[in-house]
Amino acid sequence: MIEQLVTSFIASAAFSILFNAPKKSLIQCGLVGMLSWLVYYTLILNNVDSVFSTLAATVIVGVISQLFAKLYKMPVIIFSVSGIIPLVPGGLAYDATRRFVENDYNTAVQLAAQAFLISGSVAVGLVLSEVLNQMVRRKGTA
Repeated sequence: MIEQLVTSFIASAAFSILFNAPKKSLIQCGLVGMLSWLVYYTLILNNVDSVFSTLAATVIVGVISQLFAKLYKMPVIIFSVSGIIPLVPGGLAYDATRRFVENDYNTAVQLAAQAFLISGSVAVGLVLSEVLNQMVRRKGTA
């Protein structure tokens, strides 16, 4: 488990370097990725579906990114982009493509559909966290 967390932290921080995030935000970007992977991995270990696990982890990414953005006075996207990196189904997409090339279409379609659903859950999770943020802001001003 520790190695999973350290790897997700390094991956998220490294991608934030690739996306030219400010140097002072690297630790926070790594923390967002590490916490999202912690939620995802814990749910997967408890036999929760990977699509729902990704959705829950992405909502956590959005909420923590909103908090860090307020706390460190930076745009939300700096934290959210690096935070979702461990959740992106790149390996599944690669396997689906490889199966297409090998003419194993049944497996390829299954893997592609799963990659599509996980990608959709990442997008829905980010939207859900933004909606939650808007609701909290309105409730705080009313």
